[in-house]
Amino acid sequence: MPQQIYEHVPNPLDSRIMKTPSAVARRTFFYLQECGHLKAGDDHHTSRQNLQSFLFAAVLNGKGSLSYDGKQYQLEAGDCFFIDCRSAHSYQSDAQNPWELLWIHFNGATSEEYYKLFTTQLQPVFHPVSTVKFVSLLQEIMRLNAETYADTEALTSSLIVNLLTMLLTVNSTSEENDTALQAKLKTVMAHIDANFTSDIRLDDLAERFDISKYYLTREFKRAYGETIFQHIIALRINYAKRLLRFTDKSVEEISVLCGFNDQSYFSKQFKKAENVTCLAFRRRWRD
Repeated sequence: MPQQIYEHVPNPLDSRIMKTPSAVARRTFFYLQECGHLKAGDDHHTSRQNLQSFLFAAVLNGKGSLSYDGKQYQLEAGDCFFIDCRSAHSYQSDAQNPWELLWIHFNGATSEEYYKLFTTQLQPVFHPVSTVKFVSLLQEIMRLNAETYADTEALTSSLIVNLLTMLLTVNSTSEENDTALQAKLKTVMAHIDANFTSDIRLDDLAERFDISKYYLTREFKRAYGETIFQHIIALRINYAKRLLRFTDKSVEEISVLCGFNDQSYFSKQFKKAENVTCLAFRRRWRD
C-alpha cells in the first residue's frame, strides 16, 4: 500500500488537479494522477515512499532540495527532477527563497521502462538549456484536465508521451544546446553513418576528431542513448535487411558488404536484433 510519511496541509497558493483514471486508462494509457502549480510557503515539505507513481517537476522560481536514492540535491530556478516515487524520497522548499513548481504525477503503460531508459542518460535532477517546452506542456495538461470529456484520457496520454520523449531527448534536440561538444558528436555521428561498413575503431575516431576515447565513449552514450558499437551494429543490421529483401545476394556476401568479417558473428547479431535468422527474415518479407 502507498505510504505517505509526512505532508503539510495544502497551501492556498497550490493549484492542484487530481484524477482517478478509468479502468480503460489503467489498462491502455499513460494516465494522470495529479498535476499542479505550486507557489510554496516557507515550510513546504513532502516525504513519501511506496507510491505507485512517477513525478516530474520543473522549478520556475526560488530554491529547494530533493532527497532521493540516498543522495541530496539542491535545486533552483531552471532545474527539473524526474523520480520513481516507489523509492523513498522527500523534497522541500527553501525557507528564505521558497520555490515555485509545475509538476505532474503519472503512471501507466510503459512508464517504468521510460524511466529506466531515462536513468541511463541523466541524473534525477537536471538543468535543461530551457524549460519553456516543459512548462508549456505541463500547462497544456492542466488546461486539458480542468474539465473531463470523452477523449480527455486519450489526449492526456498523448501529452505524457510527449513529455517522456522530451525527457529522453533533452540533451540532443534542443537547438540552443549546440555546444562545441554537441557539434563534435554530430560530426562523429555523421562520419560513422557514412562509413559504417568500414572497420571503425574507437582509437581511430579519437585520433581523427582529437578527443579522448573515454570521453567520447561516455558523451556519445549520454547524447544518443547507445554506445558507438551499438550504433554501428544497428546501421549494419538495417543495411543487411535491405539487402536481404531487395537483392538475391547470399548471407555470406551480405555479411561482407555490411562490414562483418565473420559470417557467423553477423548471423548471431542479426538474430539477436530481429529474433529471426537472415533467411527467415528474407522469406517473411518477400512472401
